[in-house]
Amino acid sequence: MAHRDDSVETIQQEMTAFARRARATAARMHPELSLVSYTLLAHLDDQRGCRATDLAAHYFLDKSTVSRQIAALEKLGFVERRVDPDDHRVQVLHPTEKGAQVLANVTASRRQAFHERLADWDEADLDRFATYLLRYNAAQERLG
Repeated sequence: MAHRDDSVETIQQEMTAFARRARATAARMHPELSLVSYTLLAHLDDQRGCRATDLAAHYFLDKSTVSRQIAALEKLGFVERRVDPDDHRVQVLHPTEKGAQVLANVTASRRQAFHERLADWDEADLDRFATYLLRYNAAQERLG
């Protein structure tokens, strides 16, 4: 049992270090675009727009947190609100052209950083790591 506990402790410590590095890297790549803002902007781009309440529900965030992040993205000119053509009472958030360009640049930089960090890993290690991450995230989604 001690070995399992040690492994879980190592995983927890390394995941914390990974999250800290991810935040720091995001801040260096685009100082005005936090990791949370990047994630929300990427989701808006991927979904071709959505409501703020949908963002909050998807990421299990408080509506006020999403509201603050979206306000900052709007102020930067990265996000705009559009009236939902199916329900004129609803506003849908969309990345602006500027936001989509910043997102593409940051995404390319992040992808390049991952390629550099994983350059000396062989294909089998990459496949195993990807499988473990998928499994970990699927368990997280099931547990909520």
